[in-house]
Amino acid sequence: MFLLPFLAAIFFLCTAEDGCGNSTPTTNDIERVNQEKVTKAAAQAVGMPNIKNFREKWFLHDSYELRDQKGLVTYTYVFSQMQACFVYMGPTAGYPIPYATQYSAPQKIEEYRSQVGYAILPQAEPSGLYPPASADATWILTKEPSENGQNRVTSSQAGYMEEKINAFPYKLPERLLCANSKGQ
Repeated sequence: MFLLPFLAAIFFLCTAEDGCGNSTPTTNDIERVNQEKVTKAAAQAVGMPNIKNFREKWFLHDSYELRDQKGLVTYTYVFSQMQACFVYMGPTAGYPIPYATQYSAPQKIEEYRSQVGYAILPQAEPSGLYPPASADATWILTKEPSENGQNRVTSSQAGYMEEKINAFPYKLPERLLCANSKGQ
């Protein structure tokens, strides 16, 4: 009998504004509330753009599908700042992948126990990968010439580069290449 009223009293004390938690808003809380007010006012004043053709979304859609083609060959180059031309690295399988891209979700949903709410997590790209916002190193899969002249992908030839690289679905014109890369 005595336990039930006691538990009810603790529950009401801890859920009241002046209860168990810190009810004084932090600077971050105040800034978040003020930012939300400004953002809401901006959305009401300006509204959304009247996008009708969604060309950029179609472009990104097509880009994902093109990058997903089986057997896609690209040609990888490094730009030489000193010579102001491209150095040909060779044919590669598909497009380069930033080194920091993760295969699995780098975060998880976390429920806040002291407050009501959940952490918001990034979603994977349609490719199923989690690319970083920025990365200077890149993985490439080089192709090696076979006996019959066909290039084949060999996973044992995964390359790692810390240089900024450029990959195209075609070879660059010779006029853009450094002297040591011409004719390749």
